[in-house]
Amino acid sequence: MYDEADLLAPTLLTSSSMDLFETSSARALDHVRDISTYRATRWSDGGLLRTTYTGDLVLHFDSLKNSPGMGTSGGSGKSPSQTKKHRSYDRKKEASVSSMRYHYCTVDLVTTRPIASAARSRVCDVRLSAPKMFAFKKVFASVFLAVLCATTATAVPYPSNAKFATHRTREISQDFKIETYHPESSYETFGEGIDHPLSKRSDASIEEAAAAFVQSRTGVQADAVHVRTSFEGDAASHVYVKQQLNGIPFANAVANVAFNKDNKVVAFGSSFVKVPSKKTAPAAPSVTVEDGIASAEKALNGKYDAENFPEPTLEYFAKDDGSAVLTHVFQVRNEDAGTWYEAFVDAHTGDLVSVTDFRSKASYLVLPIYKEILTQGFQTLTDPQDTTASPQGWHSDGTTSTTSTAGNNAIAFKGSQSATTSQSSSGLVFNYPTNPNQAPTTTANVNAARVNAFYVVNTIHDITYKYGFTESAFNFQNNNFGKGGAGNDRVTISVQDSNGIDNADFATPPDGQSGRMRMFLWDFTNPERDGALENDIVTHENTHGITNRMTGGGTGRCLQTLESGGMGEGWWTEHKNATVVDYVLGQYVINDPAGIRSHPYSTDATVNPLRYSSLPTLNEVHDIGEVWANMLHNVYAALVADHGFSDTAHTDPTTTGGNTVFLHLFIDALPIQPCNPTFLTARDAWIQADANRFGGANFCTLWKAFASRGLGVNAANHRDDTTIPDECQ
Repeated sequence: MYDEADLLAPTLLTSSSMDLFETSSARALDHVRDISTYRATRWSDGGLLRTTYTGDLVLHFDSLKNSPGMGTSGGSGKSPSQTKKHRSYDRKKEASVSSMRYHYCTVDLVTTRPIASAARSRVCDVRLSAPKMFAFKKVFASVFLAVLCATTATAVPYPSNAKFATHRTREISQDFKIETYHPESSYETFGEGIDHPLSKRSDASIEEAAAAFVQSRTGVQADAVHVRTSFEGDAASHVYVKQQLNGIPFANAVANVAFNKDNKVVAFGSSFVKVPSKKTAPAAPSVTVEDGIASAEKALNGKYDAENFPEPTLEYFAKDDGSAVLTHVFQVRNEDAGTWYEAFVDAHTGDLVSVTDFRSKASYLVLPIYKEILTQGFQTLTDPQDTTASPQGWHSDGTTSTTSTAGNNAIAFKGSQSATTSQSSSGLVFNYPTNPNQAPTTTANVNAARVNAFYVVNTIHDITYKYGFTESAFNFQNNNFGKGGAGNDRVTISVQDSNGIDNADFATPPDGQSGRMRMFLWDFTNPERDGALENDIVTHENTHGITNRMTGGGTGRCLQTLESGGMGEGWWTEHKNATVVDYVLGQYVINDPAGIRSHPYSTDATVNPLRYSSLPTLNEVHDIGEVWANMLHNVYAALVADHGFSDTAHTDPTTTGGNTVFLHLFIDALPIQPCNPTFLTARDAWIQADANRFGGANFCTLWKAFASRGLGVNAANHRDDTTIPDECQ
């Protein structure tokens, strides 16, 4: 191994000695454009060997010990190329790194000016032109572009940009990580629609039609298709299917089919797999479910609640090595830690294979939904409920009525569900002024927080109901009034939750189990500030529930990869106004007009430069979400520019404003996109949703907006493209 002291010793280099990497990889970047930031990281037996450049390419090396393991459960994990030897680069005192544990490499590079870089004959051999000699020194900079380089033609271990769409590493604890996997989804949209095998049968149900279409498209036998659920919307109907084997469904091999009103197929997504029988686990478990639960409870530091959780099931789980393991599937939760997982335990070995993480980090005196922050002023709103979406109002489920912040759609409390806020006077009057100069934990401020959160969540329920997030589409209600869906799953809102700080989260279990929102205090100011009094944060968290329920048919399983989970952080984070201005999230709670994101959402590329090609630089879901959120901000701006703004869009979905169109497409695209969508497939779902509802009237507007941020016709593999369809030129 290398000597750390030697690596830190000053050394002069010539430009001819700047070969950073040499590898015979079959996987890597096609080219490196002029860039101002560039990162690559090389893992070795002794830690992370990091090479950093700044200014006139001044270099510094650092050895970071105790590098995290990259195996599927957070262990050391070894690649087939472990014994391959690599040369870090040529210099007068050459430092060599041998016995590489992981066969990918990256380099931290920061410069004050663009660097001309080009890939040479070897795909990961990046040469940097430099005009003069360089000396080692420390660097102080910081936005990085990750470039991954493999040393063999074998699969690249995580994190690889190619695996954004299929994998995600979850840190269960400081000592335990697990890599989750979802087979890559194929996705097709068909504009005005195509026929299915049962098109000539007038008596065929959409479930039968979907099963036949899946068979025809995937080539599987009829007994391999299991219809899980379906629902009919006003613009399209949706069927969700699982692959099955030996009568046992696959957890992560799924498909979805959407039909338009002419009974034609308009969208099809599938992650069905082909698993050789010799790589398929026997259908009879050899580990009991009780032993599996005990194993998962220990690994996940939680408990299986037999009284309140669904019964465990047996499901196959497709792995990325092409095998299928039989798993016991059940939920494990830790109320104090705020964790809530669906565990997949190998029914033959007892090992934890994967997890679904359900968590996504009358008269009312409230902050109206169209306002973002407390300083914009509270107002008294009388009877803001929508009688179509909430026919019994916000304080009754048709059987039980309350005079507190509890009802059919939501319950807001502090500490326990019995600690709600009661009406301040008879007639469901909730008049609790807030005083920001006092601690948020004062009685008046706690009441104001509960009332405001209750109002926002109910308002979002009613708005999205009008646009299609209904009982049959797996929304959150205790009583579904016989209109489909499971029911018994209103949103529980814990305000000023004591188990966190400077954050908020929302856990989305399957339809039939309550979504759980936790709002925390923020300690950037004195006194602290309450996230429940910042509408954009409450809205952002509530949107996790909508997107997780509507993608994949109510399972809560279909935004679990790194890319789709990142997009889950970017959907509908704002209630828009007629004037499209740069939008900042979280400015009140941290008392900073810059907010809690890296850039405002903006149509101006100088204000927000994030593009599709930014994704390889990002490996955290909130960062990825910023890219998607800003794309949708640009979509919204384009639609409002075309159609104007409707002041009544929240209550009347028949208006023609651009904000009305945006809300329709937001809701309509979710159920037709595939499980664990990518930026590309989600874009296609928006365009197909427009074809379903508006006959493609916004086809060019949508393409131009997406292309403006690199998501054009030929975008692929996180490479920008600004091409728009010929008919839009």
